[in-house]
Amino acid sequence: MKIAINCCDLDSERIDGTRVYIKNLLNHFGSISTEDEFWLFHKKEFNPALAPKMFSNYRDCKIPYPFWWTQTRFPYEIKREGFDVVWMPIQQIPLMRDKNSRYVVTIHDLAWKYFPQNYEFINRLKLDFFAETAIKRADRVVAISESTKKDILKFYPQVDANKVSVVYHGFERKWLESKFSSEQKKQLEGKYQITDKNYLLYVGGLDDKENVAILIEAFNQLKKQTDFSGLKLVLVGEEKKNSKKTWAKIKKSFARKDIIVTGRIEFTELAWFYQGAKAFVLPSKYEGFGLPVLEAFVAQVPVIAVNRGASLEIGQDAAIYFDGENTQGLVQKLEIVLSDEAMAKKMIKRGLERANDFSWRKCAEETLAVIKSQNNKPI
Repeated sequence: MKIAINCCDLDSERIDGTRVYIKNLLNHFGSISTEDEFWLFHKKEFNPALAPKMFSNYRDCKIPYPFWWTQTRFPYEIKREGFDVVWMPIQQIPLMRDKNSRYVVTIHDLAWKYFPQNYEFINRLKLDFFAETAIKRADRVVAISESTKKDILKFYPQVDANKVSVVYHGFERKWLESKFSSEQKKQLEGKYQITDKNYLLYVGGLDDKENVAILIEAFNQLKKQTDFSGLKLVLVGEEKKNSKKTWAKIKKSFARKDIIVTGRIEFTELAWFYQGAKAFVLPSKYEGFGLPVLEAFVAQVPVIAVNRGASLEIGQDAAIYFDGENTQGLVQKLEIVLSDEAMAKKMIKRGLERANDFSWRKCAEETLAVIKSQNNKPI
């Protein structure tokens, strides 16, 4: 088969979940299907941190173009070269799609449908337009969780459920198992003013839709208890435009000095934060997949998450859950995990077992099976 892949996102400076997904699948496609030919289309040089492994059956197609590349130059190249299947991992497909090619699109989430107030009007219109045209016009849709598939069918009820295949993300575990010397630990503890197993951890965006405000409120309540007065809260994430509610909570907290906001950090430091946490909390009321849950599992940290959507789907019985609207419910779950050592050990054991169900290799094999299923289908 001759397969075209739109991987222009790998040129970007910013690293996010979608780009990590594309990179990791490309790290495996070439070895899984050596008889197929993969053309990697992008605009400029790959970001070195996102550059995929190159195989002999890969063709690096770097084609600059000044504007609307995915909707102009990319479809031109598809038509000119001719492909069996085009894989679009970025929630849009060319409006001028080649009638002689089949199209597979990956949908990661539909968060703006639930939290429109957190997206600028123009951006929301773009997301709506491109997602709808991609879902309706693609020959096959890959959803990264059952939760995402349900959202697709909810917001686009005319879509045939059989057209949507669920393929779970993988994740990279090696960096989470990094070993740190006493000197490295001492240096990082001094830098961030925290000690091992004496802090709660959150990893993700700080925009208001992530519901971090409820974690801060729960932390405030815990800090008033003598048993938890020395506890700290580490928020690993970057400030975004829609972070006003979150920052207001941080600034008003009587325990402000014990709330550490790291901003962007290297993966090495992130691994250290995971490994040293007493508990990991994912308060988001909406997740397309919930990758930090798996990362915490591998780092052997008990996980507390919201009792809905992808967090519940991915965590299953390895995590414990609370209602995302209920601060007291989160406080109670934190008290259990922080006070019951036997419970925490049981959660860690289950988390490690659950994490074994996911890998980038498995994700690549299943995604490639969907792509290859479109070969020789009638156009």
